Formats: sequence, structure tokens, C-alpha cells
Amino acid sequence: MAKIMIIEDETTIRELISEELQKWQFDTFGTTDFNNVLEDFQREDPQLVLLDINLPVFDGYYWCQKLREISKIPIIFISSRNTNMDMIMAMNMGADDFVTKPFQIDVLIAKINALLRRSYNYSEVGSEIMSHNGITLNVDNGSMEINGEVIDLSKNEYRLLYILIKKHGKILTREKLLRALWEDERFVDDNTLTVNINRLRKKIEQAGLEGYIETKVGQGYIVP
Repeated sequence: MAKIMIIEDETTIRELISEELQKWQFDTFGTTDFNNVLEDFQREDPQLVLLDINLPVFDGYYWCQKLREISKIPIIFISSRNTNMDMIMAMNMGADDFVTKPFQIDVLIAKINALLRRSYNYSEVGSEIMSHNGITLNVDNGSMEINGEVIDLSKNEYRLLYILIKKHGKILTREKLLRALWEDERFVDDNTLTVNINRLRKKIEQAGLEGYIETKVGQGYIVP
């Protein structure tokens, strides 16, 4: 279930969009603290953002630019401002689409689904298979397949690769990966993550894929 973040200061519109999206089985989050949009985004970790232009504190163009500094997440502007300049500004700031208010909800849903398909080009068949850029993960047995070769992974290696592929195109901090891997929150030495990353990289490289997991110094890791 994809999570969609709604950055819209008009409560009625925000709640209406949220209700309609939930009918289509989307998970939604509507930010109400317009001083801390970036913090909400990083905490909620959505797969797509709906963003108004006219917002308190900073406008939507500002937040679009800030989001683009840390993420390639799909962004759709939803705004009553409908001049060509508004649309050009939105696209120049890194938006993927622009929907003018008032809009038909089925049009918005169609645009959301199209963007999600284009942006997250891994495929999931039921809960069994996930594929991305040369790697296929078998969810049932925790194995990895590269160029026809099936490679066994430890539980942590598998979960680490699953998360990185699931969120491909986004930088994941070490803290976020640690929380995702060890959900019981017991004490884990930070070096444990480094060891698992290095082992996983070695297995992927030995199978013929170089540079699959990238390190972003001071930020975390990313699978492009």
C-alpha cells in the first residue's frame, strides 16, 4: 500500500483528498505543521507527495525544492493557480505533474497511479517476487537471483536489500536502516550495519553487478 503525503493547508480539501485516496487503498498523511514539512516527510517516508502552492510560512515551490534536495519522490502540485508560469515554475522546481483545482478525483487517482508505476519500476507479484535493475528477490525463501544465479542471503542481508530496493532512488540513513532491521530496538552496534552492507555488496559484486548499493557520505545508502 503506497503512502501519500498531502501538503495542503485548507483542512476541508486536505481531508476530502485523504478520504478519497483511502477508498482507493492508499495510506495517507496530511501535514498540519507548515514549519516542519521536511521533518514530517522524513518521518512518514511516503511514496508520493501532493503539494499545494499557496501555503503558510513557505510556499509549495520552496518545499518542492527542499524535497528534491533529499529525494526523487514523485511530486504532484495541486493548486488553484493555473497560469502557464505557475506550471513552468512547478516543473522547473522538480515537480512531476500539475493538477488544477477544482479537479475530478478520478483524474487525480489516474495521475497518481501512473506516476507510481513509472517511479517505482520494481515489480511485485503477490508477495513472492521483487525485481529491480538485475536483481530478483524471492520473498518466500529470502534468496537473491542475479543473471540466473541463485544466491543465499542471511536474514539481515535479505531484509537490508529488500528495504533498499523497496525505497530505491531514496537515500536511507543508517539510523533508518538500523530501525528497520532490528525492530525490537535492542542495542545494536552501529558496526553491525556496516558489516551487513559490506557482505551484501560482496555477494552482489561477485555475481557481476558493480556499484549496486551506493554510499552517500554523511547521509546513508541508496540503490538508484
